[in-house]
Amino acid sequence: MRIAQIETLRLPEHPNTIWVQVHTDEGVVGLGETFYIPGAVESVIHDWAAPLLIGQPVFDRESHWQTLFSYANFFGYAGAEMRAISAIDIALWDAAGQYLGQPVYNLMGGRCRESIPVYNTCVNTLKYADQDGFLERPGELAESLLASGITQMKVWPWDRFAPQMQSRQMTGPAGWSAVGPPGHRLSPDHLKQGLWTIQEIRRAVGDRMDIAIEGHSRWDLNCALAIARALEAYEVVWMEDIIQPDSADDLARLVRETRVPQCVSERLFTRYTYREVLERHAAHIVMIDVIWTGGLTEAQKIAAMADAYHLGFAPHDCTGPVNVFACLHLCASAPNAVVMEVVRGFYEGYYLDIVATPLPIREGRAWLDFGPGLGIALRPEVRERATKRVSG
Repeated sequence: MRIAQIETLRLPEHPNTIWVQVHTDEGVVGLGETFYIPGAVESVIHDWAAPLLIGQPVFDRESHWQTLFSYANFFGYAGAEMRAISAIDIALWDAAGQYLGQPVYNLMGGRCRESIPVYNTCVNTLKYADQDGFLERPGELAESLLASGITQMKVWPWDRFAPQMQSRQMTGPAGWSAVGPPGHRLSPDHLKQGLWTIQEIRRAVGDRMDIAIEGHSRWDLNCALAIARALEAYEVVWMEDIIQPDSADDLARLVRETRVPQCVSERLFTRYTYREVLERHAAHIVMIDVIWTGGLTEAQKIAAMADAYHLGFAPHDCTGPVNVFACLHLCASAPNAVVMEVVRGFYEGYYLDIVATPLPIREGRAWLDFGPGLGIALRPEVRERATKRVSG
């Protein structure tokens, strides 16, 4: 079975997402996805990835990964190039699984578990105003999540106090954005205002809810330490990317100087950057973004590296449905998977407009029993509405 065409699809209502379909000469179509600056990703796929892959065997995933990475790395690999490689790689795994009649996790070594816990990242969606919830009524939000079986939530109560980018595009309706430069001063009052969210959750539900703190890399090391030390009494499950993850030595200081577990980082691309973090003992939990860091081929290696350091990993989401399903196959096959990130307003909402198969979430867990390949496909109406570009 060989690669015959590579197709990209984009929808105007999802301006940050691109879907990739690898068509084979056997009629099998593999599905991949990535997120952020899709126009650049699309150019990478059609300008240089497709000419290198069309006509090649679908099953030679490792060879294809090395070919694409070597070409990209000649000019500097991180960014759109790795997003393109990630989406193509996931599509190749999907095509291989479909052809063999096996779920991807069986191609990755088989299942280590039948289900995995999920946690809710508290963004605002059409159905749930979860970001407003953790800022205005965090106890009530925690109770709502517990009622649905979800026992971990992720919040970012200090982002609003960090420096803001001077751009209307990047500023949310509340006047602040998660995206922006790091802050170098956090006032005592702002520290207390952010801590109020955590206090209210503990007051309402006690320790029945695990709380993860998202940092979005918005603080310098001193501010991060102040936040961490304020959190120590509340036994949060982790603090994630509270500083920029480009210095493993500085991340290691957070590990040494506070007892809050550190989670690092969806922003790292390829096993090489994770190696530095692991070698410097700069993380307690490894966060992998499958659709950015190199697809399932690379994510499987990063998970194994984390396991060699006796650490668990937690895949990153908050993007699209293909990513979640790909991550769940990784979680099924890797022994050190800890928990899967989801957004309830996404999997109960727009995901169902993109793929026909709902996420198999019940009682706060994702159940890992899928059909051949990833077990999903784009709805026909998505193909009809999408703008398309085809190579091959």
